[in-house]
Amino acid sequence: MPKKNAMWSAQAHMPTVLAGPQSVIVKGEGAYITTAEGERLLDAAGGLWYANVGHGRVEIAEAAAEQLRTLETWHIFGKYANQPALDLANKIASVAPFDDAKVIFTSGGSDSVDMALKLARRHWQLQGRPEKLTVVSRKDGYHGLHAYGTSVAGLAFNRDGFGPGTLIPETLLVDQWDIKAAERTIREFGGEKIAAFITEPVMGVGGVVPPPAGYFERIKELAKEFGFLIIADEVVTAFGRLGTWTASERLGLEPDLITFAKGVTSGYLPLGGVIVAPSVSKQFYEGADAPILHQGLTYSGHATAAAVGLKNLEILEREDLLGRVRELEPVLADELEQLRGHAGVKDVRHIGLMGGVVLADGISGLDVVGALERRGVHLRNLPNNILQISPPFIITKDELRIVARGIRDALDEVVVQ
Repeated sequence: MPKKNAMWSAQAHMPTVLAGPQSVIVKGEGAYITTAEGERLLDAAGGLWYANVGHGRVEIAEAAAEQLRTLETWHIFGKYANQPALDLANKIASVAPFDDAKVIFTSGGSDSVDMALKLARRHWQLQGRPEKLTVVSRKDGYHGLHAYGTSVAGLAFNRDGFGPGTLIPETLLVDQWDIKAAERTIREFGGEKIAAFITEPVMGVGGVVPPPAGYFERIKELAKEFGFLIIADEVVTAFGRLGTWTASERLGLEPDLITFAKGVTSGYLPLGGVIVAPSVSKQFYEGADAPILHQGLTYSGHATAAAVGLKNLEILEREDLLGRVRELEPVLADELEQLRGHAGVKDVRHIGLMGGVVLADGISGLDVVGALERRGVHLRNLPNNILQISPPFIITKDELRIVARGIRDALDEVVVQ
């Protein structure tokens, strides 16, 4: 009799999952994970982009346990707060790429996107600009899977199938590579009707896409011309993935809002949020008649999650892991560049400790991932048939070379087949 499995897996064709075998991960230590069958794999994907400080950090577990023994959590509605949430907000504000940052906590990335996009619309309503409702996003962009994130998704498979149009109608997709085409779409639509432009500084799920030269510079000019907000979706990139606290800092994006999640706790507990610049927050903080932003989730600012976040950021600083990313960046770049010209590779992309190997037409990314795991390396195949490389920051130079060599060997196997 087949083993019962009541769990509905994420982003999965369930008959294929149930046909098995299913990969059950039972342990993580450093840059490695172990399966239920005892296979030890180098986690070159960092889980779902989140394992920045690596797996199995005892001091993070101890920080969580200590907080649970003291106070598991207390909500942050109205006048109430808990100390870890206050401390974490102040810490995040101190590393934000703008002064006087405010932090809204959520439970994860999709929550954060939903909050940021609603806040953008609320901002313009308060400014007496009711026509500014539309949110612009880039084709192939990924912004989580809540109703708003689904509506601004640039990946068709995440948008389609829920009825005609998008769940939230006031959205607009623009070209992700050609800034002139993007500008043309914005002007033809009417830039004065735009509330915000949301973008990943470096596209993650869409294929590890750094911004084309001049793209964000022109977006900033258009934002000033038409008066729309810029939202940096840094759920993947915040807290060190590019060797800086935020990708916005490195790329000079100058956003009004920054969404974050994964790297704030390195995945040890669910936590997310929005970093808000004074251009948006000031109106909610000043004067007896200041409006209320009606936002808040049961677990916003969860005390134990915040304690874990504080310990995670402490580790990043104490071990200079952002500096380590900067040290490893040229190693990853060199290793990936050596894959150019392989018969199974169409392109390679890299920035910070993020890499993507665009596979040649006819090559199955799933086959490559399978061949890699037989060689002791775990990677993910992204929807556009691109291998995702985003390892923990504690990975060594030699281990990065193992990843690249494993990709080459796996490709040799698959191409020959």
